[in-house]
Parts: sequence; structure tokens; C-alpha cells
Amino acid sequence: MTAAQKSTLASVLEAAAKQAGLAMDIATEGVGTDGRPTSIFQFGLMGARDVRISNTNPLERTAGAKAPVDAAAFAARLKSCPDTKLSVSGTCETSAVLAGEDSGGRTLKLELSEGFDFDKPELLEEMTAYLATHAKRLRNPRPECAVTLAGLPVAFGQFQWPFHRSTSGADTYIVHGEMHLADGGENNLHAKVAASVTQTFAEIVPAMEQPYAESFVYNAIRKTVDRGQLEFLKSGNRQPVPVTTRYYSRWQKKFLFTETNDEERLAYLLRKVYWLSGVLGAGEPVWIADPMDAQYLNTTEADLLRMAGDKAGAGLMRLAGEFASATPLLMTFASEYQAKLDAALNFTKPQFNESMRAGHANM
Repeated sequence: MTAAQKSTLASVLEAAAKQAGLAMDIATEGVGTDGRPTSIFQFGLMGARDVRISNTNPLERTAGAKAPVDAAAFAARLKSCPDTKLSVSGTCETSAVLAGEDSGGRTLKLELSEGFDFDKPELLEEMTAYLATHAKRLRNPRPECAVTLAGLPVAFGQFQWPFHRSTSGADTYIVHGEMHLADGGENNLHAKVAASVTQTFAEIVPAMEQPYAESFVYNAIRKTVDRGQLEFLKSGNRQPVPVTTRYYSRWQKKFLFTETNDEERLAYLLRKVYWLSGVLGAGEPVWIADPMDAQYLNTTEADLLRMAGDKAGAGLMRLAGEFASATPLLMTFASEYQAKLDAALNFTKPQFNESMRAGHANM
């Protein structure tokens, strides 16, 4: 990708981010797991923190190295900033608005293939929607956290976007990442995952890039946990998560992970508010109308808000717009939620036939 193409991509992303309520604070180059160069951008909520963009030349790439992009690639953007200046160290500084006090420094990292561009009309629209979703999710006390239907609070992290092609000969796209048990303790239980997307499934997706795949990959991982097919360990090898066309309805043209009823969705919302607001968030509100949750539960954001309103009326959560926080009444159910967590965690562990282990069963 030429410097001009990088500058254009950065400018388009910056405009889309601004429309979504985010500001770009970092633009760097990196190397993917397959050794190919990537473009990395970091965004934060609009605020008042200063941003620095280095004009030093990229370092020589090594496996996994991250280096600043040549400032020439972003000169047009910097010139458009009224407060741009050159620091004593030789770096260009700009006071572009970024993550403020209310965001707690929470940011979104976006890593794209080096050659990515908006060559399809729908790509920019979906990118803007993706950034708008994260602008709301970044207001959560722990934006990387979610819960499963079975009752496990989890944190997604260390995802090595973009996808890379399988080296085993299979016609699949792979992305590596980790999911940690996020119950507020220090157990370090986690699952290293390798999510694989088939070529047939990839043809459904607008682009095999993070903004267009992140939601269904995370939901496929949650669904795999619900089935007891991912084990949480203190160490271990990567565990496979197949993402296939069974998660997509060509007739309805949407992803389908789990059929749920109102009772199950209500229970899910309460678990989410209990863990993400009450336990992990010190009572801070969490976003209820998250489209990733709606996709996971096969419902709509509006339906989730409606049900949250019902529980707010029952005194179990405080609702403010699309955000809800845990009430003291909800926190009195701590033992119940812990029991659900223990049962869900136990379900993910391999089960052995103790009679066969002792040699008492017929073989």
C-alpha cells in the first residue's frame, strides 16, 4: 500500500469515527500472524486528551513488531488539524479530541489487512456502524466483557486480526484469540481459541476483516462454550472453534446462534448487569441494547430494552436510556449467580465415566 493509499484510508476512517463519536489517536503499522503487513488504528471516545502521531520512519519489521507509520502518509490529515505542531523531539503533535475522563482510557484497536480499502459501497456504511457500536460499548466499565447464556462472565482479548489462511491445507480462514473467565477473581482460567471460517461462510461476509467478522466470531465462541466444547484452563493449547454456515440463514439473511424466549433473555440481561455492572464495574452502567447480544440471542436491540424496562420496574436494575446498572436488590442474588457460574464452568470440563475408570464396566 502506498503512502497516499494509507493517507486516504486513515482519512476515511477518521471521518467515520468522528461520525460515530470516536476520535483516532494512533495509526501504526504491524505484522499479522502470517507475516503480512497490517494497518493498525486506535480510537477512543471524544474527550480532551492530547494525541501524538510520530513522524519517524517505520522500523524494520520483525515477527509481531509494531512500528509507527511514516508521517507523510498522514500529512493531509495533520494539516487539517488547527493545533498541529512539531515537538522538540521531532514528532508532530495534535490536540485532536480523544478519550476523555469519562471513558477511563478505554480504547478500540482496529487491525486491518494492509491492502484493505472501501471498494464495495456497503463496506463504509458497515464500518461506520461498527465504530458507532463500539462508541457505546466503550462506555461500559469493561468493554471487552460479555456473559454467556449459561452464566459465565468472559473477557475477549489478544485477538490477532486480521484472518490468515490455514497452513494445514484446509480451505479456511483462521483468527487466534483468548477468552478469560472474568468473575473478578485471580484464577487466570482462560481458553486460547482458533476460530476457523470456511470459504463458503467467507463468501457471505462483506470482507474478511475485523469490523465485519468480530461479532459473529465472538458469538460463535460463546455458543461453543454453551455447548461445553471449550474448556477454561490455566494453560493449554489452542482449542478449535468452527464457524460454519450452520450459524447463518440464507433464507432470513441473518446469523442465528441460539433460539431464546423472553424468560431466557430476561435471565441473560440480569446476569449481564449483575456481572458487568455490579461485580466488575463497581455499579457503573452497561449497554443493554448491544447488537452483538441481540445477534447471540436471536432478538432485537429494541426487545432487549423493553425487557430491561420490565426488570427496572421490579427494582433489579436502574435504566438510563440504553444503559442499566445493578441495584442493591440485584446484588443480593450473588450466591445464585455464583452457583450458575460454577455449574456452567463444570459443564465445560471433560466428563469421565468413573465406572470405566475403575474397571467395573463391561468393555
